[in-house]
Amino acid sequence: MESSKETVQQVKAYYGEELTTSADLKTTACCTGDAIPVEHKKILATLEDEILAKFYGCGSPLPESIKGRTVLDLGCGSGRDVYLASKLVGETGYVIGVDMTDNQLEVAQRNIDKQMRTFGFSKPNVSFRKGYIEDLQSVEIADNSVDIVISNCVLNLSVDKKKAFAEIFRVLKPGGELYFSDVFADRRVPADLIDDPVLYGECLSGALYTEDFRRIMLECGFQDFRVVEQSPIGIENPDIEEKLGMINFDSITIRAFKLANLEDTCEDYGQIAIYKGTIDGMPHSFDLDDHHQFITGKPYTVCGNTASMLGETRFAEHFTILGDRAVHYGLFDCSETPAVKNGASTASCC
Repeated sequence: MESSKETVQQVKAYYGEELTTSADLKTTACCTGDAIPVEHKKILATLEDEILAKFYGCGSPLPESIKGRTVLDLGCGSGRDVYLASKLVGETGYVIGVDMTDNQLEVAQRNIDKQMRTFGFSKPNVSFRKGYIEDLQSVEIADNSVDIVISNCVLNLSVDKKKAFAEIFRVLKPGGELYFSDVFADRRVPADLIDDPVLYGECLSGALYTEDFRRIMLECGFQDFRVVEQSPIGIENPDIEEKLGMINFDSITIRAFKLANLEDTCEDYGQIAIYKGTIDGMPHSFDLDDHHQFITGKPYTVCGNTASMLGETRFAEHFTILGDRAVHYGLFDCSETPAVKNGASTASCC
């Protein structure tokens, strides 16, 4: 692969000069958004047109229950997700956007006052900083200072992905969450394709092979991560499809928590989780990931990791967790999340 500096300059040029709006993208890789919640759509309808026009994302990476929290958006671009999060965290929360592209940041920054007036906020609860996601110290993001890190189809563009995920782990508070959408590949992308500036800019040749991603997360401290949503990407460009050959790509939304006691596999401690139905907009059920749905009031057996994700994070006020890790019962059956029936249960998790 070409030097990291050259790749960075190519990405800057692609997103700062070659692309003027999302209509200029040559594939659909950066535009395969997950279903957007109704509440989020209402907020997006209030954003300035140029913010939306320069959005290049592949999902809807905003988790639940973020009011009053500090959120960091990596690769914020024109600020769409920053402003969406701004409204959701409210005036008691704060959102920081980091990006390396001047043209994108100019759009984001010049709309701060307009958006704050639209939201009815007395003062800005957002800031935008020019920098690199592999070096968040340079933009003064301190250790253990952020509740939630989000990113929308940007981590694939990083030239040092391990360093980027290590930085995310560093800045998250204990119990904090990484929640992001990105493009992943089902095999390692050949070096000659990684060097292709169009394929890299289109979020394809920089996509992580899923198993390499798993290894990087483990090395950086994220012992367990969960898939929230996943959908295949159709390139819809014959020339690019021919270049890529048999490589398949997916848009995946992932969540991971900074928790000290997570294990690298699901273990059974006989714990039970009960959702109280108190998360805004989710009175009937809550989905932790693509196979953990908690119906309000219904007890579910969970592995130790899931119990920690629900009981030692911002979700703790919304769940009752029964049991602890005093007794270990072996591996947890990772097939689905069963409810407790007649005093008996079948273990399952991820």
